[in-house]
Amino acid sequence: MKSIILIGYMGAGKTTIGHALAKNLGVQFYDLDWYIEMRFHKTVAQIFEERGEEGFREIERNMLHEVAEFENVIISCGGGTPCFFDNIDYMNSLCDTIYLKASAEVLAAHLKMGKVVRPLILGKSEEELTDYIQGMLDQREPYYMKAKHIINVDLLNSREKVADSVRVLREATGI
Repeated sequence: MKSIILIGYMGAGKTTIGHALAKNLGVQFYDLDWYIEMRFHKTVAQIFEERGEEGFREIERNMLHEVAEFENVIISCGGGTPCFFDNIDYMNSLCDTIYLKASAEVLAAHLKMGKVVRPLILGKSEEELTDYIQGMLDQREPYYMKAKHIINVDLLNSREKVADSVRVLREATGI
């Protein structure tokens, strides 16, 4: 099996679906942000604060190159990962890439009800958050659309989204 990399905006379900898909396939799962934090013994926020976005993106690229070389794994990337350097082309050269595509409205709803507090959403109304996400999607979509497979998570069965996602991902990639 070729390794699989999940890309998309935060709140699209990359980590949740990635865990479920890895369990279903009996392979290891790696979240790139968690991998970076484990290797550097710092949070992504601390790395951003110490090194700025440029420094973080350089680390992210190096760690992507490391983890993408692993065999038979599922990897979820941060929302910005495919948009810097040649990351999306590199991912496509080694792995099956899957864009978990979601509308700004669905992403905003996922982020609002998520368990993780994200600085992005603090103090924003739902309309402000949706507008912000739409702007980010407009910038990032050209990179995301280079993925080998595109799955519209808005269309998945909402009651059993994770199980439905695993089924759709397996069908789309032929695994």
